[in-house]
Amino acid sequence: MNNTFDPDNNGYYGEFGGAFIPEMLYPNVLELQNNYKQIIKDPSFQQELNQLLKDYVGRPTPLFYSKNLSKEFGAKVYLKREDLNHTGAHKINNTIGQILLAKRLGKKNIIAETGAGQHGVATATTCALLGMKCTVYMGAVDIARQKPNVDRMKMLGATVVEANSGSKTLKDATNEAIRHWINHPADCYYVIGSVVGPHPYPDMVAKFQSVISKEIEFQLLEKEKTNKPDYVIACIGGGSNAMGAFYHFINNEHTKLIAVEAAGKGINTKQTAATIALGKQGVIHGSLTYLMQDENGQITEPYSISAGLDYPGIGPAHAFLHNTNKISVVSITDQQALEAALHLSRVDGIIPALESAHALAYLNQLKSKLQSTDIVVVNLSGRGDKDMLTYEKYFTNEK
Repeated sequence: MNNTFDPDNNGYYGEFGGAFIPEMLYPNVLELQNNYKQIIKDPSFQQELNQLLKDYVGRPTPLFYSKNLSKEFGAKVYLKREDLNHTGAHKINNTIGQILLAKRLGKKNIIAETGAGQHGVATATTCALLGMKCTVYMGAVDIARQKPNVDRMKMLGATVVEANSGSKTLKDATNEAIRHWINHPADCYYVIGSVVGPHPYPDMVAKFQSVISKEIEFQLLEKEKTNKPDYVIACIGGGSNAMGAFYHFINNEHTKLIAVEAAGKGINTKQTAATIALGKQGVIHGSLTYLMQDENGQITEPYSISAGLDYPGIGPAHAFLHNTNKISVVSITDQQALEAALHLSRVDGIIPALESAHALAYLNQLKSKLQSTDIVVVNLSGRGDKDMLTYEKYFTNEK
């Protein structure tokens, strides 16, 4: 795996990152810190991981040239089809990697958190494949709006535990999963689904998701005779799909990296999840990063129509990339994302996840800057099956 973007030995990207953890979790996290790089680099681990990514997940995923979007936006628009992975999103790239690692550490019980449900489904799927017990924590609000994924997790043999604290969404599911881990430190492995949490999770997840940008490089070389797109656009909550799409382009000054946050009902309202736009430095779920908080430092409740972007923080690597101007962070509202999802469905026959629709929607704002020779890659991080109940409410007013 390409090590072009690593934290320091203490897990810091500049001033962001680290491992702020309860004492009872220290042995678990230290065990990971001391072993993960060696395990990941082991040739037999790489062989097993790559074989599963190819034969089970279905990688490489296509890089689809959209003639219709290219004509509309006046540039060469490509969609990286992570929605065509087994389970319907990029999340399984990470769960297969982490659960293979957990087996090498001798763990048998897997716990996870999920918002939109895609990480939960990917974790449950991988546990079924590899014979591991699986418990997934999910906020009560997300359980109601993502019922298809809840049913999938249960069919795959996972126990789904409802989180009823706070806003009953992703942040609260993560809190409950960490509590479970604290109470069962010896036999549990916690599969974090994004580039968040204490070191080494942000780095580990980034490395497992970096397969996305690695594929974009060789696929573009084949299609366009260059491995340097002009723009890569990805939605961002915690930031795993964005980090995967950006990873191999971070030190490439030619490529502009655009991370799209969920503005919700608007960044000037209290119903938003635009962390970079509104957040301040603080510690959440084990790392120092940007997070949404009030004047007393209390974490405020985020909001997005998209369950996967409904998180009050952001991965520490993304916070660092933002501060050093390696990425541009923009925001898209619920309405803009819904309109983009409907538009892609009608012009290309692809129903995207609401998360991915935020990235797609930014094409409208980028259009005036584009030239006909520009190559734009939008990471289509997931498919929209899970969001059909939300889309249905919107479509009732559409002709």
